Order: sequence, then C-alpha cells, then structure tokens
Amino acid sequence: MIEFIDLNKEYQMKNCTVSALKQITLRIGQGEFVSIVGRSGSGKTTLMNIMGCLDAPTSGRYLLDGRPVEAMGNRRMAQIRNRKIGFVFQDFHLVSSLSAQENVELPLLFRGQDKKSRREAAFLALTRVGLGDRAAHRPKQLSGGQRQRVAIARAVAGDPDIILADEPTGNLDEPSGAEIMDMLCAIHETGKTVVLITHDMSVAARAQRTLHMEEGRLWE
Repeated sequence: MIEFIDLNKEYQMKNCTVSALKQITLRIGQGEFVSIVGRSGSGKTTLMNIMGCLDAPTSGRYLLDGRPVEAMGNRRMAQIRNRKIGFVFQDFHLVSSLSAQENVELPLLFRGQDKKSRREAAFLALTRVGLGDRAAHRPKQLSGGQRQRVAIARAVAGDPDIILADEPTGNLDEPSGAEIMDMLCAIHETGKTVVLITHDMSVAARAQRTLHMEEGRLWE
C-alpha cells in the first residue's frame, strides 16, 4: 500500500542544507500495523508528513497503492488526505469552539457529506471510542485521554484505509496512553493499515513490526 524508494528530504536553513531524510526505502502492506521509533529530530515526523501527503520529498519516489504521488495534483492529494488517510496527532488538533461531535464531523463536512449522514457517522465514531455521552462537550471539558479519543473518532469517522498516528500517547499519562493503544489495536483489527510514530519502545511493541530512525535514516 505504501512504498518509498530512495526517498530524500532536504531543507534550506539560512546558509546550509539540512538532510531530514536520507535514502529511505520502505514498504508497508495493506492491513499492517507498523511502528517507527526514534529520538526527537530523527526524521520521524517528516517521514509521516510525506506519507500523509502533507509534504513532498526532495527526491526519490512515493507510491501509494502503486501510484506515484508526485504525479498527483493538489486536488487529488487533498482528496487522499480527506478520504484515504486518517490522522491522529500528539496535540489532538481539536477546534476549541466546537463540540466533540462537531470536531469529528469536520472531515466529513469538507468531503461534502450531507448534515444528517455526517452527524450519524460522527456519533457512531464517538460511541466506538466510548464517548457517545460526551458528544456535546467541548475540548476544554474533556480530559487529555478523552480529547485523544475524540481525535481518533475524527480519524476513523470517514472510514479511511490508513491511520497515521504521530506520538498519540505523548501527552498522556500511562493509563490513558494504554487506552489509546488499545483503540489503535482494535482499529487495526478491522483491517486498517496503521502507522505509529513514537519514541516509547513499550508503545512501539504493540505493533506487528517496528522500524527505527536515527539522523534521517531508517532500518528494521
């Protein structure tokens, strides 16, 4: 499903060039659960941003379902981000002025889904993560673990094929983090491809396969 071939990413920083990713070659099959482990600054988030079509490599190839991403236009890439990929971030990225249900509805709204069906899908997703009774609450009325569950509900509400989770337990205490990992494992068991970024080896161990990153290089 996901394939990187000799992929590189460079950034221009004032008078120097920084190599964030170096000759990354990677294959992730449909339905796999893969964790990518590395210290801060190792290139993990850059790798995930490219995987999620939020950024582009400087060189090399990214094939998604066998199709070269670099050949896709901006509109097609936006559709992929909205329909094929669900994102879970460390900082939740919830809109503070919206309720939990309205936050979960947002990707479906951008998709053009009608009001009735997106409300039903959002409430079902919240119920799946145990927050059906918190649908009307705003983020500030929820704990950190509950906010991350809302973020997971938002990621899965549109039934994407791929879930990309960037340090989803990073801002949570150990019990809440374990709950979030249980949910990601349950999502994987429905047939979804899950890619997890973490610095925590105990979290990474929940995946089927663990990859390691250091200074922009990746190995298994």
